[in-house]
Amino acid sequence: MHIGQMNQISRRAFLRRSGQLAVMGTASSWALGLAGISDAAAFSTYGDYKALVCIFLYGGNDHNSTIYPYDTANYDLYSAIRGGGAGQTAGGLTPARADLAATALAMPAGQVLTNNIQYALAPQMTRLKTLYDQGMMAPLLNVGPLVVPLTLDQYKSSNLTAYPRPANLFSHNDQQSTWQSSAPEGATDGWGGRMGDLALSSNTNSLFTCISATGNAVMLSGTRALAYEVTPSGAIPVKGINQRLFGTTQGSAALNTLMTEARSHLLEADYNAISQRSIGAEGVVSAALSQVNLATNFTPAAGRNKLAEQLSVVAKLIAARQPMGVSRQVFMVSLNGFDTHDFLPQNHPGLMDQVDFAMDAFYQATVEMGVASQVTAFTASDFGRTLASNGDGSDHGWGSHHFVMGGAVQGGRFYGQAPQISLTTPDQVGQGRLLPTTAVDQYAATLAGWFGVAPSELSSVVPNIGNFGTANLGFLD
Repeated sequence: MHIGQMNQISRRAFLRRSGQLAVMGTASSWALGLAGISDAAAFSTYGDYKALVCIFLYGGNDHNSTIYPYDTANYDLYSAIRGGGAGQTAGGLTPARADLAATALAMPAGQVLTNNIQYALAPQMTRLKTLYDQGMMAPLLNVGPLVVPLTLDQYKSSNLTAYPRPANLFSHNDQQSTWQSSAPEGATDGWGGRMGDLALSSNTNSLFTCISATGNAVMLSGTRALAYEVTPSGAIPVKGINQRLFGTTQGSAALNTLMTEARSHLLEADYNAISQRSIGAEGVVSAALSQVNLATNFTPAAGRNKLAEQLSVVAKLIAARQPMGVSRQVFMVSLNGFDTHDFLPQNHPGLMDQVDFAMDAFYQATVEMGVASQVTAFTASDFGRTLASNGDGSDHGWGSHHFVMGGAVQGGRFYGQAPQISLTTPDQVGQGRLLPTTAVDQYAATLAGWFGVAPSELSSVVPNIGNFGTANLGFLD
């Protein structure tokens, strides 16, 4: 490459791509810790520990089949639109109202939602219902990406300068990115990573500030902070070093030398420095996790639960926080399968069961560790889905309902504005696609404030927050 061209590429971008293209069969955590290349931004140092855990439901979770209207009037409206339910056409999307009794959520004194609606969780979510009753879980209603608050008339306006809206609505890739980063596909940093940027200096070992148990995602990428990736089994080793290379220990030793020895060439030296940090970090994580023994059960009685497996390793990493040298961390886990255009009645209940089991197990683990009030987990997804049925499923939407869980959560009540059960009211943009009344930026800002981000720094984490009336939705202490 010509030197003039080389100068146009940042060393960090080059090294990131080099790590991704490495032929040793490692995950991207092999090139972890580019955070160590530059100094961390200022962030208040705390003696306590706090962690945020993003639970991303890939595919666009059908919030209408996660939180159901339970009062008779709104239940009847719902079942008339979606089919099924008592007195409705067989094969619809509505369970019998009696099946929702065990997960009906009591309304707190003084709280009245739109049209006096009362809600119940999906019948499978008995554990989250218990956490709601205990004040450890709260639903956030009709949240979604927004640039500015929008009415239906403003949404329909052709004046995009006055009334901007997120780019490429209803697109999986773009809305996954927009939820995680405030920008469509192609974004290079997310709001979890931007919080990580601010938190780097509060951690002795900044490499472990942002940790993903679900592979690469823009959510945990910052300007300085990058996601260190783990699997449910723990740290990802560099193949060929932790095991024999070509059947010999000499081969492994030679590879280790090649990857860590000092080099005179600038880029080679940086590349080997990163490799050395990665190898060292794997040793730190593995040694720390080897001392963790949690009694909480993350294995369901029947079948695998991939979300629970990811949350299990996150719990273990939190238990190992002291030897890993961290006081502020952002984690990400995920579950696939939520693009339920078809077979929603058959497939969605199983997904709800997995989410319910995994989230409850994780909360119980934080109780076991004595950090329940220091760890907040929250759900996110591409988008919500249509209230209208397409036959045996639902289509891409916009606003959605989500859960926040943890000992610091002011649970047992609802946050945000409940939508009407309708296909024609001004709080939806067609077929029951919700027009969000709470912005993701507000959701993220509330989490960030609890995490320790100063009000003056919020706009660096969520760039649109100044367009909204509040940066604190009140669901955290």
